Amino acid sequence: MSWESSIEYERMINEGVRARLGGTHSADLVIRSYDFAAIEALQAADRWDDAGALLAADARRLQDAGAELIVLCTNTMHVCAPAIEAAIDVPFLHLADATARAVVDAGVRTVALLGTRYTMEHDFYRGRLAAHGLDVVVPDEPDRTTVHDVIYDELVRGIVRDGSRDRYLEVIERLISNGAEGVIAGCTEIELLVGGDDVRVPWFPTTRLHAAAAVEAALAP
Repeated sequence: MSWESSIEYERMINEGVRARLGGTHSADLVIRSYDFAAIEALQAADRWDDAGALLAADARRLQDAGAELIVLCTNTMHVCAPAIEAAIDVPFLHLADATARAVVDAGVRTVALLGTRYTMEHDFYRGRLAAHGLDVVVPDEPDRTTVHDVIYDELVRGIVRDGSRDRYLEVIERLISNGAEGVIAGCTEIELLVGGDDVRVPWFPTTRLHAAAAVEAALAP
């Protein structure tokens, strides 16, 4: 939900449409972008019902403005997915489903999940992945706090530090040592810090996977 990763979503979707259709084609988008500080305050206060009401109302407005597919460009706020789906009549492309399909297609069964504390600890995301037959592991403490704090203290503010990348890679190595066969970048901002070339097991960048799935769904016959 921070604009740091939102602009990456828009870029990837537009690139995907151009690759599929060629010429001067780009994506026909209706966008609701938020002041992330307001969203963060709702998260910190555990006001998920209020967040869900906000996102559901805006999803309905996007539909009324002509959107035929709703994409929520954030992992953590998928805790509000049920409220959004109840408010709209058009398809909602769940990020965890798009990610799980990629993990399964790669032949990975046990996958590590990195993200905000909410994503790593709550069942709304882990349970969705598990429903696809995946075994999901998350970092132990203090690694879990490290992953969370780098997202909120640095990445959503546009700060990308080599030292934080090194700390993430150390966390990932511990997860691999504990049995992870692949790693999900379960926060869109993580992809600003770590890439597939940095990791020695399959890497699943949720922003790129979700954007590609959105293009596929939008352009399907």
